[in-house]
Amino acid sequence: MVTVLTGIGAGLGGMTLALLLHFIQHVAYGYSITHLVGHESFYEGVEAASAGRRVAVLVFCGLIAGCGWFVIYRYGRPLVSIKKAVASDDPRMPPVTTTAHALLQIITVALGSPLGREVAPREIGSLLAGWLSHYAGLTVEQTRLMVACGAGAGLAAVYNVPFGGAIFVLEVLLRSFELRVVIPALVTSVIAAVVAWLGLGDESQYVVPHFGLSANLVTWSIVSGPVFGVAAFAFVQLTTKARAAAPKGWTLPLLSLVNFLIIGLLAVSFPQILGNGKTPAQLGFSNELTIGLAATLLVIKVAITTSSLRAGAQGV
Repeated sequence: MVTVLTGIGAGLGGMTLALLLHFIQHVAYGYSITHLVGHESFYEGVEAASAGRRVAVLVFCGLIAGCGWFVIYRYGRPLVSIKKAVASDDPRMPPVTTTAHALLQIITVALGSPLGREVAPREIGSLLAGWLSHYAGLTVEQTRLMVACGAGAGLAAVYNVPFGGAIFVLEVLLRSFELRVVIPALVTSVIAAVVAWLGLGDESQYVVPHFGLSANLVTWSIVSGPVFGVAAFAFVQLTTKARAAAPKGWTLPLLSLVNFLIIGLLAVSFPQILGNGKTPAQLGFSNELTIGLAATLLVIKVAITTSSLRAGAQGV
């Protein structure tokens, strides 16, 4: 029963957060207000917005991020990450600060923060799973399992990737492929994804053209794979250091405001940088980027992602 309720709760939570993100995006940049889930993309809305509006929205984003996380760190209970919860003797996460933390991530990403939005639904899924398990009287080990499954289910809900959510649980959080882990991971993720269809529809995140298999493609994949792996490792190291050095005191609002003001100014010429990395990726899949523009966007995205984490914003 807890497995089913976790899937349903994570699905509803992920769906709600995704709809909130779309609503804020549409209101902030003034596009398709009556169709939150439609064919007009966030990038199209940002591109149609005036330069002044882009800067103003990002300044507002900086104020929300800086003041919001300052209040959480100053007055809230200490945040508990999903990995810490899964390894803890008490896997429950603090409900108020976790919810506020998740909402801040969604709000700031919707306004244009370059950080990711997938941590928030994972946290909500884990939060619900932990407390459901507690009230159901599950053991600590069982609760840890459900907290991990809640995170995977939240991921599955917002991205419509039930198998991806399950693999995240098995490979990243629990590092186990035992049957007792595989079954609840799959069940919760599938249920969450299906529940989220109610508000988000059964759609893929990206539109990828058909690529025919060829010797050149295989060769390029073999050569580029290790390069991308090294680059990803370096990026993780860079962002980890930036996050560790982020302020939690009175300088947080100031640094956040300056950081997002700069991002807003950059967005005047490069609207593709706003939000998580979906826009540049989709433009790349659609063959709408030149090599020069792609390289420029890559450098800017790495820089502003790192600077945003260093300034105290959250998200992955």
